[in-house]
Amino acid sequence: MLMKSFYLGLFLLITGININAQVIDSVWFKKNYTKKEVYISMRDGIRLFTSVYIPKNKIGKHPFLITRTPYSCQPYGEDRYYPFWKGYLKEYCKEGYIMVFQDVRGKWMSEDEYEDVRPFNPDKKNTEIDEASDTYDTVEWLIKNIPNNNGNVGIMGTSYPGFYSTMAAASNHPAIKAVSPQAPVTNWFIGDDFHHNGAFFVMDAFMFYAAQGRGFGIPHPKPVSTGHVPLGISDHDNYKFFLEAGCLKNLTKLTGDTIRFWNNMMEHPNYDEWWKVRDARNATKDLHPAMLWVGGLFDAEDCWGAWHSYLAAENNNPGKEFNRIVEGPWWHGQWSVNDGSSYGNILFESNTSEYYQQEIEIPFFNYFLKGKGDVSQIAEATVFITGANKWEKFTQWPPANNENKAMYFHTGGILSYNEPAETNSFTEYVSDPAKPVPYEEHVHFNRTREYMANDQRFASRRPDVLTFQTDILTEEITVTGSVIADIMTSISTTDADFVVKIIDVFPDSMGFNNVDIYAENPQKAYNAYHIGGYQMLVRGEVFRGRFRTSFENPAAFIPGKVENVRFELPPIAHCFKAGHRIMIQIQSSWFPLVDRNPQQFVDIYRCDESDFVKSEIKIHHDTQHASKVVLPVLMPGAQL
Repeated sequence: MLMKSFYLGLFLLITGININAQVIDSVWFKKNYTKKEVYISMRDGIRLFTSVYIPKNKIGKHPFLITRTPYSCQPYGEDRYYPFWKGYLKEYCKEGYIMVFQDVRGKWMSEDEYEDVRPFNPDKKNTEIDEASDTYDTVEWLIKNIPNNNGNVGIMGTSYPGFYSTMAAASNHPAIKAVSPQAPVTNWFIGDDFHHNGAFFVMDAFMFYAAQGRGFGIPHPKPVSTGHVPLGISDHDNYKFFLEAGCLKNLTKLTGDTIRFWNNMMEHPNYDEWWKVRDARNATKDLHPAMLWVGGLFDAEDCWGAWHSYLAAENNNPGKEFNRIVEGPWWHGQWSVNDGSSYGNILFESNTSEYYQQEIEIPFFNYFLKGKGDVSQIAEATVFITGANKWEKFTQWPPANNENKAMYFHTGGILSYNEPAETNSFTEYVSDPAKPVPYEEHVHFNRTREYMANDQRFASRRPDVLTFQTDILTEEITVTGSVIADIMTSISTTDADFVVKIIDVFPDSMGFNNVDIYAENPQKAYNAYHIGGYQMLVRGEVFRGRFRTSFENPAAFIPGKVENVRFELPPIAHCFKAGHRIMIQIQSSWFPLVDRNPQQFVDIYRCDESDFVKSEIKIHHDTQHASKVVLPVLMPGAQL
């Protein structure tokens, strides 16, 4: 074997062929890979459809790289190939990985009934199953039945496949050496996808389960290879559509009685045991594989999951040798595409996706699955600092040299480090459910992914949005971690939502974000945006006020009584440059991103349109009731 490898290397050297320099296209792939479609039996007898792409090269043995998905492992047919050559996954093909996709239980070509975010069962017995056991049984079959494998398995996936990656790690099959959950679905009540702090993200939930795209929630009684026909919606204005649809029970009528998870959400308005067992962090104890958690700072779907799953794995596995996190300036899954040089109107001065792929993910799997290279360059937390537009490597997250600094609200829309000296001081607005604050300025139907960093000037101009901002900064402030909103409020009704936005206000003197394109052809400056005065959303989050003391046991407000609404926004990593300002916006609707709160303490999922009322919201900022945000500021000399 050694002599064979020597002569092969000598031949390549003499002929000048460089494997890594080859063009990987569809022709190359079909010459070098064979596709096999198989049904793999689970311990309870259910069979899961699996596509296996096997290298034809018989020299040496190959590791597996597996993705388990509810979104289909199409294309189906052993003569039809997934287009690995179109993206960075071709690098794994060049390395000779056995690439595996599997339809999870109850989806597409796999058997049985599907269950959303199926709870992890740490005490399975006999033929009891969960997603961890399905992964274990799949790996066991692959190791024993696919020739020329080296006995090492990697798992990765983004979004829902990220959830299945977390479950795969929890299976602790001895062959699974490395797992990368990316933007993993983690907790659908506290922070991911369909609820944030108990507030229902109605547009995403309705579109995902019923209205558009895959019609994900539509059940099927047997394996299928084609998608379902979703509920057709002809309107092109989401604000208009959801406002006219009215209360949530009207949308429930549209979805019908077949979409089980939608109806489950309507049945569980509070954080009860049904939700708690579906928290993927329950599966982060005693993890054996090396873990690489990945997330996007501007991920509109699962921004919360990667951060909190990483922290749970840290806390649940003290002394674990390799548990790392990467957070870049990305929309949902942008780290997997070819270009990560911008997000909406914000430019980053480098291809951040390529950096992640070549410097972190591929080396991670190569090291743990092939024994190739090293992972010493992969820090505990590798995080891109927007504003400064640079990667930083931290020895822990949050960084050791963070210092929590409070910024207080003052009369006249002032934001400063000074505590308020006023008495009986507040700023107020009227929240009207009939005219909710839009989450975006322009008219469209499908939710944008760029809203997470888009210009907020349209909101600043509304009377039902409060703005507090600093003076022009004389020195830069870098914030790395979770911002705490600590609001003292009184309302005229018995419930309300509170949306808090952290905003970077650019200097008025700034020009276009892409000067080169504008200079070359001002008439076709399609990527140019004038960012003088731009109010960049760095982080926004909503909190449903009824949960201010408990997610399990909501409580009504007493009208007119000053109460504290305190909550954590998902982490940020942003540098507010000198010459900029920091702005905080506060509002009580964010529509139709978030469903409208009736602003009365009623069952929002079953209430009537007549239950929706205006509320007078006061944000207090005086000596006794000092509203503020707490910023985790990275201090000079931080350990990187």
